[in-house]
Amino acid sequence: MVAPLLLALIDPISRIIDKIIPDPEAAARAKIEMLKTENQQMLQELQLALQADQMQADINQTEAASENVFVSGWRPFIGWICGCAFAYHYVLQPFFAFFLASVGHPVSLPDFEMGELTTVLLGMLGLGSLRTVEKVKFGGNLR
Repeated sequence: MVAPLLLALIDPISRIIDKIIPDPEAAARAKIEMLKTENQQMLQELQLALQADQMQADINQTEAASENVFVSGWRPFIGWICGCAFAYHYVLQPFFAFFLASVGHPVSLPDFEMGELTTVLLGMLGLGSLRTVEKVKFGGNLR
């Protein structure tokens, strides 16, 4: 996570290099070296993230191949729970409320916090923080 700090410091460091090294060619070489160092740091961070993702994928594959339903079945179970909750919230509950109101028995059906459920579902799908990481690392712009 040093890369965002380096990105913020490039311009000030470039100005300092221009003042310290009066020779334009030497200043340009120093700036190139600084950019190379920054790129190497970003590459190391990306390699570490890739390693962590690969290790998680290996764990997921091992869990899915297990004969024990408590090891291999927890992800599908949570997925089905999330799917059923979304179906209830967005399809069944409005239908039941409409049906009961149309037959003369309006009722207030219980509602639940969808934000927490969405967080769980997006986390399972691997979509939880990907865009946030892009914004932090690259300022919203992919290089």
